[in-house]
Amino acid sequence: MRGVSRGVAAALLAALLAGCGSDGYEAAGPWQPLPEDPPPQVGPPAETTPPPRPGQPADPNAEDQGGDPNVVASGLVVPTGLVVLPDGTAVVGERETGRLLQVFPDRSPARELMTVPGVDTAGDGGLLGLALSPTFDQDGLFYAYVSTATDNRVVRFPMGGTPNPVLTGIPRGEVHNGGGLLFAPDGTLYVGTGDAGDPALAGDPGSLAGKVLHVDVFGRPVGGDLVHSSGHSDVTALCLGGDETLFATDEFAQGPDELNAVRPGTDHGWPTPGPDSTAPLLEIEPAAGGLGGCAVAGRTVYLGALDGRRVHVAQLDGGGAPDGELEQFLADRYGRLRTVVLDAEGALWITTSNRDGIGSPAEDDDKVLRILPPGGASDSPL
Repeated sequence: MRGVSRGVAAALLAALLAGCGSDGYEAAGPWQPLPEDPPPQVGPPAETTPPPRPGQPADPNAEDQGGDPNVVASGLVVPTGLVVLPDGTAVVGERETGRLLQVFPDRSPARELMTVPGVDTAGDGGLLGLALSPTFDQDGLFYAYVSTATDNRVVRFPMGGTPNPVLTGIPRGEVHNGGGLLFAPDGTLYVGTGDAGDPALAGDPGSLAGKVLHVDVFGRPVGGDLVHSSGHSDVTALCLGGDETLFATDEFAQGPDELNAVRPGTDHGWPTPGPDSTAPLLEIEPAAGGLGGCAVAGRTVYLGALDGRRVHVAQLDGGGAPDGELEQFLADRYGRLRTVVLDAEGALWITTSNRDGIGSPAEDDDKVLRILPPGGASDSPL
């Protein structure tokens, strides 16, 4: 898409998504689509300027006009899941409304696309994660991790269409509902869940709570086992290193939060560590924690922290172990920071979470930020 003008790219993307309704998508496997409404047009406004370099204002006079060049959208309600589209724009989901909005790197006004139906926002539930189909350029499908009144589940849908279940029956609670969602390079899907407020479920092999699950695009277990790892408190985010190491952020109500390297069959020791439990890569004390986002560039891991009101920056050595002290980025500048996503140009997309009932929102909260990380993003593999 980089060699195509923004207008042409927008038209292609709009045509792609518009073609994913009931007469444009043919399912394979056991999943069958429900009837779908015609999707709205998805694309940037007709009159836009080329996107700015990450961290730079779209308008050279923007700072003189009082604009913040890092803020690409504002006035949102607890934006949580975020995915970057092939044209360089992003779609963000609001946890407490289920709305999906398209946001633009040139700071054009956010565009409402649809509202995911059936989302229950009691406790810390809601729309908790987003991912793009591994064949998005062909099928235009979005995947979402959502809470309903009875469970947490993964659904998928074309923009503007009816969500269809992929994986259901994940335990639902007032707290610790998880929400990590990540496609691997092989097209399989990792799903991070929480213990739903009942720590015993995390160690229960018969429960989907407090786990990282591994499924295909139809929700079927990969390798015959749905559970990839266990012993988690609340897996809020998942990210993948250059060597395909899977990282999970794990948030705890008491005690330090964790960054874990997750491998098949590992137990991460919640609620009771055993002799075979896997130790965390990093522990972050509660005052600096509330981990809700994870992104990896080379040997650098970026962690969004709600309570810490910052992005933690961790360097890893060649073996994947922490190397040196944690650095801080954007500390106390934008309030509670949640989702962290890296785009193709090395910029971080970050969501704030100041309207979640815990933060202290400014008049224009919540926001989506796009900014180059300190020193730029590293391309060196782990």
